[in-house]
Amino acid sequence: MGGQPRVRRASLTGDVILKGAVAAASAFVLFLLILLAYELISGSRLSLKAFGFQFIVTTTWDPVHSVFGALPFVYGTLLTSAIALLIGLPISLGVAICLVEKLRGKRGLAYVLGTIVELLAAVPSVIFGLWGLFVLSPLIRDYVEKPLSHYLGFVPLFTGTPFGLDFLTAGVILATMIIPTVSAISRNVLNAVPNSQR
Repeated sequence: MGGQPRVRRASLTGDVILKGAVAAASAFVLFLLILLAYELISGSRLSLKAFGFQFIVTTTWDPVHSVFGALPFVYGTLLTSAIALLIGLPISLGVAICLVEKLRGKRGLAYVLGTIVELLAAVPSVIFGLWGLFVLSPLIRDYVEKPLSHYLGFVPLFTGTPFGLDFLTAGVILATMIIPTVSAISRNVLNAVPNSQR
């Protein structure tokens, strides 16, 4: 009986220590974000002073006349990222759910497929880029963009000459790059859920 309060006191001390460690880690992450924002702002101070906010909202890029507008680059980044998320997120979650739930009874197959997914996550992005440039780009041009332009050319989104090196191809390459990583992370998260809460 005498040892029980001591165990409780030790457990409460451990909880207090853990809570303090988690709070310190959270504060450190917040400090890093503030430091990153400061570093970005101070590093771009000269360009912000020279070009102002117009740098982000204008489209002209003319180094000869020192006119720089980054809006097309920002737009391209956001658009290709959105395409990658639209394509990659459902596939990634499907792969993770399949590995954790559907192949639960087939441990060997789930292990082999999970290992392949994790190996794909380790492929350098340069390899994906070269594969997209030389293999995927002609396939998308010939088998996706030309039919879309032919049958849906009246829609402004599908007008123009298909050439394969565009936002759609970049989005598909990015989706291919993120699928293994998101699948591996989602699989680990789903594996961590207790069976009583599934």
